[in-house]
Amino acid sequence: MAEDILDGYRIPAGRELRVAISGKSGCGNTTVSTLLAKTLGIQLINYTFRQLAEEKGMTLPELLEKAKGDDSYDKYVDSHQVELALKESCVLGSRLAIWMLKEADVKVYLLVSDELRASRILKREGGDLQKIKEFTAMRDASDTSRYKTLYGIDNNDYQSVADLVIDTSCNVPEQIVAQILKGMEARGLVERADG
Repeated sequence: MAEDILDGYRIPAGRELRVAISGKSGCGNTTVSTLLAKTLGIQLINYTFRQLAEEKGMTLPELLEKAKGDDSYDKYVDSHQVELALKESCVLGSRLAIWMLKEADVKVYLLVSDELRASRILKREGGDLQKIKEFTAMRDASDTSRYKTLYGIDNNDYQSVADLVIDTSCNVPEQIVAQILKGMEARGLVERADG
């Protein structure tokens, strides 16, 4: 069973652990972050524009349109999730986690082709594939522009920030999490309970 490869990992006694995981929409960020947090028994923080839109009773495209002219949306989401992450051991999964959570013990960037991202979003949300591709491309460009303006961050330059870069196209979530755990074990951040 795929989940067996995740059994037996733990955070060393007396230590806190903060993992930052980033990637663009459809890369598997939420799935991988959730599974890693569950495997390690720590808090998952994944507060995004999608949650903020729900809280405000708006659609995601409506919120994104408002955010174009009002930096407070970005700043709130980004600062709120970092505040939450600093409180306890956690996995912070967000578009800017690896840049914003400077205190992270390990920073992971997930990537996948634009084509596969669009097909994953289609599977998750339904709709028309071509429209999803167009919306995703628009959202990527908008995000990149906002991040540069607000924080001086180039979210396409993940290699200079990430400790681990993982292509999610060829692996199931359990295999991706196993790669992250092995990378963290090599850094002494987690250990095997049986070892």
